[in-house]
Amino acid sequence: MSPILQVITNGAVAQNLPAEAVAQPTEVKLSILELAMKGGWIMLVLAILSVIAVYIFIERFIVVKKAMRFDKNFMERIREYMKEGRIDNAIALCHGSDSPISRMIEKGLSRIGRPLSDINTAIENVGNIEVSKLEKGVTLLSMIASAAPMIGFLGTVTGMIRAFYNMSMAGNNIDIELLSSGIYEAMVTTVGGLIVGIIAYIFYTIIVARIQDVVNLLEAKTTEFMDVLNEPA
Repeated sequence: MSPILQVITNGAVAQNLPAEAVAQPTEVKLSILELAMKGGWIMLVLAILSVIAVYIFIERFIVVKKAMRFDKNFMERIREYMKEGRIDNAIALCHGSDSPISRMIEKGLSRIGRPLSDINTAIENVGNIEVSKLEKGVTLLSMIASAAPMIGFLGTVTGMIRAFYNMSMAGNNIDIELLSSGIYEAMVTTVGGLIVGIIAYIFYTIIVARIQDVVNLLEAKTTEFMDVLNEPA
């Protein structure tokens, strides 16, 4: 039988083989957890940072949201008490309202009788203290947003070092499986660091924007209180 005829005959036989006899490529699937495990100890650090970032965001979001809540009629009642000379009632109203605004107004009420500049300074000092309380932990959230990508890149460098080290130790017997662990670590840690950093940055931006809303509210209520003091008796 000629070679050409033999090739045609073999091809026809291959076509007549059942589907089960034809080798199928094996599909390998990795879960997200298994993929993260290939990143090594760097992924553990990133996981801890992500948990801290989520905790700070939720805790600060609740605190800032609470700081925005106050009785819409609060300043109007303060105005009425002040016009009637019932300063003690106004201070008692501030005591009953647990909010940064009420604490600022209470400090201003306690300074009535002094120059307006002194009252304004006392209110601003309390406002600065209240804002600093709201900003607790925000710096750490910013640090996570900046540090997570760099930690991921650190994993990239250590992973490539491992890959090249395994390559040098293998000599002429270089195998892709020998290099895969280092390459996995390099790529997975980069992605992990960027994901944690991006999420932390989004959290940081949201919290800072919410705190700024509180600052604007405090400034508005301070101005309203000072206007009441400047009104003619």
